[in-house]
Amino acid sequence: MDLSALSAKVYELLTVYGLKVVAAIVIFVVGRWVAKAVTNFIKKMMIRAKTDGTLVKFVGSLCYIVLLAFVIIAALNQLGIQTTSFIAILGAAGLAIGLALQGSLGNFAAGVLMIIFKPIKVGDFIEGAGVAGTVEEIQIFTTQLKTPDNKTVIIPNAKLTGDNIINYTMKGTRRVDIVFGISYGDDIDQARQTIEEVIGADERLLKDPQPVVLVSELADSSVNLTLRAWTSADDYWGFYFDTMEKVKKQFDAQGISIPFPQQDVHLYEHKQ
Repeated sequence: MDLSALSAKVYELLTVYGLKVVAAIVIFVVGRWVAKAVTNFIKKMMIRAKTDGTLVKFVGSLCYIVLLAFVIIAALNQLGIQTTSFIAILGAAGLAIGLALQGSLGNFAAGVLMIIFKPIKVGDFIEGAGVAGTVEEIQIFTTQLKTPDNKTVIIPNAKLTGDNIINYTMKGTRRVDIVFGISYGDDIDQARQTIEEVIGADERLLKDPQPVVLVSELADSSVNLTLRAWTSADDYWGFYFDTMEKVKKQFDAQGISIPFPQQDVHLYEHKQ
């Protein structure tokens, strides 16, 4: 092949494939810029809607990866590379990965729903999946709780949302129910007044709703008085334990007895 023929061949190749390469590069560069712009727009809209930061980052990364994949496929198509089989392979691989990570995908979906609808938030004291504790962190796949005895419990999100969640903090206030038993010989009005004086001196007591002390049961060994008072969710346990102790001391000081179960045993002598 002479030099002129070789030059013509090279020119032909550059004319045909050079333009395709340039077009592919342009598609990739412009497509990448568009993918970043769309991703930033989506993230700004989510931030404006006060979406959780963890979800904003995850959705942003996912959108960028998906858009960039389309850009790469478009660039390969421009080069004349058949992408049909490539897409089929990616689809099969995605299906296999989805089946292998079925449990993780369920946790991911539950995590997204928790972040969007916010049935719980960091700092809430909740009970769910058989565990009670304070929410320390809500992640895409798991939720981390700290129990009252300072244990860390990591719960898969699907397990947490698959059953009832009791949120003790969401409403801001809680009702304290305490049962006090007095003997049948004690004065009910005196015992009620004693309980009301004890809780009335506690600044943690909320005046609305108004606290009440009611006779709730005539039991086998005692007359049971039930206190129903309201406090903030943070003061619940402190108010509960302090009230139990103070009422017991006041009952002792006023001669009001707290009976305990007793049993009489009668012995009969049988003469032979």
